[in-house]
Amino acid sequence: MSFRNINKRNIWGFWAGILLAICGGCQPNPVPEQAPKQTPDTLKLGMLLAPSDEWAMADLTLTALHADEIPLEIPALGTVVADPRQLGLIAARVPGRIERLYLRYVFQPVKKGQKVLDLYSPELVTAQENLLFLIKNDPNNSNMIESARQRLQLLGFSDKEMTQIEKTEKPLMTMSVLSPYTGYIRNPSEMQKEQRPNMPGSSDRENLNLREGNYVEAGTSIFEVWDHGQVWIQLQIGPPYQSIIKTGKPVRIVPESAPSRDFRAHIDYLEPFYNETSKTLVARVYFNNTAQQLPLGSQVSATLFRHKIKGHWLPATAVLSLGLEDIAFVRSGQGMAAVALQTGLRVNDQVQILSGLSPTDSVALNAQFLMDSESFIKISAK
Repeated sequence: MSFRNINKRNIWGFWAGILLAICGGCQPNPVPEQAPKQTPDTLKLGMLLAPSDEWAMADLTLTALHADEIPLEIPALGTVVADPRQLGLIAARVPGRIERLYLRYVFQPVKKGQKVLDLYSPELVTAQENLLFLIKNDPNNSNMIESARQRLQLLGFSDKEMTQIEKTEKPLMTMSVLSPYTGYIRNPSEMQKEQRPNMPGSSDRENLNLREGNYVEAGTSIFEVWDHGQVWIQLQIGPPYQSIIKTGKPVRIVPESAPSRDFRAHIDYLEPFYNETSKTLVARVYFNNTAQQLPLGSQVSATLFRHKIKGHWLPATAVLSLGLEDIAFVRSGQGMAAVALQTGLRVNDQVQILSGLSPTDSVALNAQFLMDSESFIKISAK
């Protein structure tokens, strides 16, 4: 029989047979765990013939908000930096020329009382000659002699050098500059880069700013001395946890250079401003580095401990991030609708829900399952 011989009754019968076949084999319940079972007789033809990009039939696992107290451990990364409170400066007390330099490279260790350089200064020679003149020509003027001695001490002469001057009755042509601190030598921060003489095959980091024969002015910082025994650990705290971090809270530090030598400490200070580049909050941990000897600049990982956090939670798989906001798919009638959420902390694969859901809402456990690469989410208002 040709197509032209098919009458209208046969056409309607043909489509009715297809419709009955579809209704007899489909499973119309989109949410079998919550929605009551429906038979093919109760389904509406409009729902079955709806476009596939508006409705889809699927078996979904549902979940709901649950109130709980979850223990919070905050991860953080940090860096070992020098403690500025332990910074010492070696400065020239008088103008003069460096006759001999006993330090040769940056980060060279130095101890308190160690000789750093020999300095020649006409002012020092004049002060010594005044003392010797008083001792020789006015030995009974004890006040003037004592004042001359104190002046030499203030200029940096040691007791041993003072004794030598009076014993030999000759002025010393150079004065030894001693380090008043123990630590590591570094170039002064305020000296300009163009003042640093570069040596072939070396970098600015390795070179000292000064050389023998250089002139220095009174008050000029010659070297910085950093105490490696006292350091800071600066931890970077991300935005989700910044409001709950408090000073005094315990923290576990795991050094990158020695993971097996972790130790406990506590938060000593929170900087009252953000890091300019990463917009993170910096938490300081003051640390005695005498035993650990962690290198300055080395990385650490940390775990900050806090009491339990009370709130309403959803599994992390039920919350879908769209970039500027988070959503969840909530059962609405015979389907699922996207609802905007206000979320808080994320702890142990759980997301804190601040608003957007009620405890009676049924939520899709796997929100990503309802998404595809071409989906356009229309968020419903609750």
